[in-house]
Amino acid sequence: MSKEILTGNELTSGATVYLSVSGDWVEALSAARLFAKEDAAERDAALAATKATGRIISLEIEEVDVVDGQIVPKRLRERIRAAGPTAPLTLNGQAYDRQHMGEDGHVSI
Repeated sequence: MSKEILTGNELTSGATVYLSVSGDWVEALSAARLFAKEDAAERDAALAATKATGRIISLEIEEVDVVDGQIVPKRLRERIRAAGPTAPLTLNGQAYDRQHMGEDGHVSI
């Protein structure tokens, strides 16, 4: 049975992030909160609370399957986003380690 997750991009860094069970936005797909169809009200409340912060942009609800304990997005686009950049990150010819989310990635709902 498929589930849903919330995903978006962190405004400062552009990182692909996922809403976790604790309400934090994290970079690891494996830590994403799984919403069942009957959790739609909670999912929508989390979306509204996140939109109000302005910290996470391009918010989307993604359908996923859980295969052998791993979260697998149904859409190819989201599988690519979860795997990270498809080209090396460089800035002025040097490897670039983008800014990661700070400790205040929590969204109260």
